[in-house]
Amino acid sequence: MVMSDMKYDYDLLVIGSGPGGEGAAMQAAKGGKRVAVVERHVSLGGGCTHWGTIPSKALRYSITSTMNALKNPMFREWGIRVSPTMKQLKQGTQAIIGKQVQMRQSFYDRNNVPVLKGTAVFVDDHTVDIEGERVTAGYFVIATGSRPFRPDGVDFSHPAIYDSDTILELDTKPHTITIYGAGVVGTEYASMFRNLGIKVNLVNTRDKLLEFLDDEIIDALSYHLRDQGVLIRHNETFESIEGCEGVGDCGAVLTLKSGKRLKTDVILWANGRQGNTAKLGLEAIGIEPNSRGQLIVDDQFLTARDHIYAVGDVIGYPSLASAAYTQGRAAAMHMLGEKDGNLRVHDIPTGIYTSPEISSVGKTERELTAACIPYEVGQSNFKSLARAQIVGATVGMLKLLFHRETREILGVHCFGVNASEIIHIGQAIMNQPAPNNTIEYFVETTFNYPTMAEAYRVAALNGYNRLF
Repeated sequence: MVMSDMKYDYDLLVIGSGPGGEGAAMQAAKGGKRVAVVERHVSLGGGCTHWGTIPSKALRYSITSTMNALKNPMFREWGIRVSPTMKQLKQGTQAIIGKQVQMRQSFYDRNNVPVLKGTAVFVDDHTVDIEGERVTAGYFVIATGSRPFRPDGVDFSHPAIYDSDTILELDTKPHTITIYGAGVVGTEYASMFRNLGIKVNLVNTRDKLLEFLDDEIIDALSYHLRDQGVLIRHNETFESIEGCEGVGDCGAVLTLKSGKRLKTDVILWANGRQGNTAKLGLEAIGIEPNSRGQLIVDDQFLTARDHIYAVGDVIGYPSLASAAYTQGRAAAMHMLGEKDGNLRVHDIPTGIYTSPEISSVGKTERELTAACIPYEVGQSNFKSLARAQIVGATVGMLKLLFHRETREILGVHCFGVNASEIIHIGQAIMNQPAPNNTIEYFVETTFNYPTMAEAYRVAALNGYNRLF
């Protein structure tokens, strides 16, 4: 274990209080280190709590549950026909954020980790300046997160032009919206806005949606977005965005290099993110970010300096709150001398909150085919599950990929209601030591009935039937 060095104010100074910073701070504090966290925002939690994951998922739940209720035939029979505003749909979000901040503050209080308010700027290898005050530390974890990339020449102050942070400030429901960028954020918002009955253009710079997913999942997502009425445009590149000049809400125009022009009430820019490193004073310590402001790290999340770690969105992929927390813990454990390696970073499930949800872990069919691994497929369609029929969520499926000879589970892919929860059952079994990591577990295990988890037994049996 690294001993405390009393010549510094702290053993570890964490810059940023999002999931990555919190994970590092808590792990180091529990390891007996003197830890402090620097946070420039008025409240704890970082972008995850205030601008990204928590508010967007709260809004998604509000939209989904409200619109599902309004579609209930009983409401129509009773003559209830309402159209909730964006302001109404966001009403509970601030209360949720407040609870998250309060909970996180209690973690720091319980573990005697002070939160220093302000922006940290490196002065030298072991010193930062925080609003005029010098603070020293033996080690640092940079967990400053990211922000939406904003291209030059686009006026984001125009009332019809938003990025993925500011879109949550939208109080008036538009009739039409164009979303430029069909990554995770773009597809999630396309799904959300379409559920509200808003006409959606989804502009993709690639030839298919979310290329890192299994091809069958990609096809299912594309089909259901189109089935819901989303107009998807592939292989398009941005030329310019111009807000209309006029009285009232006059919208904005997206011009593409193909010559197409799309005019809608609102344009959401959802194409790429920029690491928050510009104001850290990294030039003083010889660390240079890449062109997107992201920091390069090794398997232990160390930067070019052997006492400075970086975790979370500031290092880029996979840019998930869940992964950031694990990365923060891994960095702190390495600093403490407790672990080499990065805590199962190969085992990070995707969680995409479209409607329906998508989640996956492990290899795709495309990857297994390219590697010449003899695999087989077991599949369960949600429409055949009693639980899905009861709750009226029959769209979706669970797919197990397993080795033909050893029966080892190689990948789990889910599309449908509660996919982000269901995936963890497969993840847990997939990572057991052999021979406990096979589809035999699902064949021989009794599942509650009726449940969505029962899809694992159905898929495993389906896969067995393909063997000969």
